[in-house]
Amino acid sequence: MKKPNFFIIGAPKCGTTSMAAWLSEHPNVYMSPIKEPHFYSADLPKYKAVKTKKEYDLLFKEADPSRHYAVGEASVFYLFSRVAVPQIEIAHPGAKYIVMVRNPVDMAYSFHEQLLVSGDEHIRDFARAWELSLERRQGRAVSQWCREPKLLDYQSVCKLGEQLERLFRVVPRERVLVLVLDDVKENPRREYERVLNFLEVPDDGRMTFPVKNPAKELKWPFVQKGVRLVGEWWVALKRLVGIPRHVGRTGVLKTITRFNVRYRPRNPMSEELRQQLSNYFRQDVERLSDLIGRDLTYWLEK
Repeated sequence: MKKPNFFIIGAPKCGTTSMAAWLSEHPNVYMSPIKEPHFYSADLPKYKAVKTKKEYDLLFKEADPSRHYAVGEASVFYLFSRVAVPQIEIAHPGAKYIVMVRNPVDMAYSFHEQLLVSGDEHIRDFARAWELSLERRQGRAVSQWCREPKLLDYQSVCKLGEQLERLFRVVPRERVLVLVLDDVKENPRREYERVLNFLEVPDDGRMTFPVKNPAKELKWPFVQKGVRLVGEWWVALKRLVGIPRHVGRTGVLKTITRFNVRYRPRNPMSEELRQQLSNYFRQDVERLSDLIGRDLTYWLEK
């Protein structure tokens, strides 16, 4: 068994699901069977899918040292977490990090939609949810279904420049690869090759790059709440009897979820709201631009 030597650490709604899926099919890459264990996010305890070191190590039991040169996992809130990366550096010294970024205005809007689908967000109007960021930061204005109020703080979660700067204070830049979602959309083959080179694995010749985790909404939110409850009970039962979380995952719940989801483009936000968010994120986008040596302020002119 090999331990992880690379981590896709964020950010949410920036293409991490697709990248993790593409890498999982590479013969020389092993990805955790649970995409987002969030084991090292101790400051987001209710969002941790994997609770113990033993359970975490079992995720990589099938990694074959003879052929899996790169072993990794993708937990999108490690970048946002203030403790995850320092803990990873202790447990996995020399690990490499992949960071995926996008226009924070679009990211916030898309992330709000994802939290509606997961049941963590109960306010359907994004403008109202955005205004409540400060209160959510303090654990207020959340429903009983919300696992982690900090994640409803859209203003903080989407400040990628601030988070990347914090990462660079802990990890040398040569161990970090930053990808811009615009580039991945424009030329996924080129960006995928950059990742393979970074991980030092050979090119597998992949030419198709299906998009994972596209925009969606629930047909019946109450059904998804039931699915989530059953899933949590099932995980708790497995943990009680010592069965790893990723073993024996029920296909019935996945089937219900797929049936309850409708994929469709989301209506664009108003120009007034977009401008408000652009103004809010301007300084952080300038910081991100400086950190990666690329002018990203065009994001704010859309």
